[in-house]
Amino acid sequence: MKKIAIFGVGLMGGSLALCFKGKPGLHVVGHSNSAASVEKYLKREVVDEATTSLAEAATGADFIFLCVPVGNLEQYLEQLHKLKLKEGCIITDVGSTKASVARYAAALDWGGACFIGGHPMAGSERSGVEAASSHLYENAFYVLTPEEGVCEEAYTRLADLLAYTKAQIVRVNSTQHDDIVGAISHLPHIIAVALVNQIAGYNKDDSLYESLAAGGFRDITRIASSEPAIWRDILLNNRQVVLRLLKDWGREMDRFARMLEGEDGEGIENAFGAAREFRNRLPERRKGVLISHYDVYVDVPDHPGIIGQIASLLGDQKVNLSNIQIIESRADVPGVLRLSFRNQSDQDRAVELLKPFYPLHL
Repeated sequence: MKKIAIFGVGLMGGSLALCFKGKPGLHVVGHSNSAASVEKYLKREVVDEATTSLAEAATGADFIFLCVPVGNLEQYLEQLHKLKLKEGCIITDVGSTKASVARYAAALDWGGACFIGGHPMAGSERSGVEAASSHLYENAFYVLTPEEGVCEEAYTRLADLLAYTKAQIVRVNSTQHDDIVGAISHLPHIIAVALVNQIAGYNKDDSLYESLAAGGFRDITRIASSEPAIWRDILLNNRQVVLRLLKDWGREMDRFARMLEGEDGEGIENAFGAAREFRNRLPERRKGVLISHYDVYVDVPDHPGIIGQIASLLGDQKVNLSNIQIIESRADVPGVLRLSFRNQSDQDRAVELLKPFYPLHL
């Protein structure tokens, strides 16, 4: 029986636990410093066993998953390093920065154990063990960043275990990972936060900014609502990469400023054209490091009961709605409903069901 210890059984750790739990030859142990959390893990049947003792969870484990905030990883590695871990034990994490934790782990003597960094590129707007799902990682990229000298047999064992997640395993070095994820995730988060804060500043003098920022602006800045403490740790851990990216971003903004100052319409058109061409090549139906949103916009008449009719139509066909938002609803003006779904399958089925009756936009 292989023992899998998961430290931090929230969205990410809980989803991993659900992927492993009940599989032949696997026993999943969850750890939290909180007795209330341990009780919750057991009550929700996410793990086979749970404990508040770090040593009890780690002792005898074949695999240890650290699903704690990036800022806490070094603390957990230090504590684990002091224990007598099982020969061949593999320690991994799910943090979105890899180079800093790899350096820290490499400086510790693990004896017969080893550390292999990991980053499953999937997530959800929800958090906590309540949001955990055995399908979270399906079709997502799961990056592993073994350092030089790590036993290939250990890497293979970890990759084989992660096959239960149905994710696509990608092997890169930790520095390359941080460069890429910095560009496609960390920088966009900073840009979104800066943009929202800029508009919030304007709004102090004119509250119409807030009123008119609904809809599209709110959609393109969704990631600005991310958890502040988590992003503090992520950005500080990847600060050198992010600083370089911000300089590159500054040059791009300066280029646009020069085009506007010089009334360079052709340059602006070319910039938008190049961006559109590259974006259109990006895969639409694969999970990435930024959370995917599965929304359908429905134009509906302003009739009593219309929302109930749509919800009933979807519910009767077992299509799960995660949220309904009324974007516009005034007398004599067609309403717009935003229907949100948790996965691509539900979105596709909703489109199929609603398209014969209502104008739709994706």
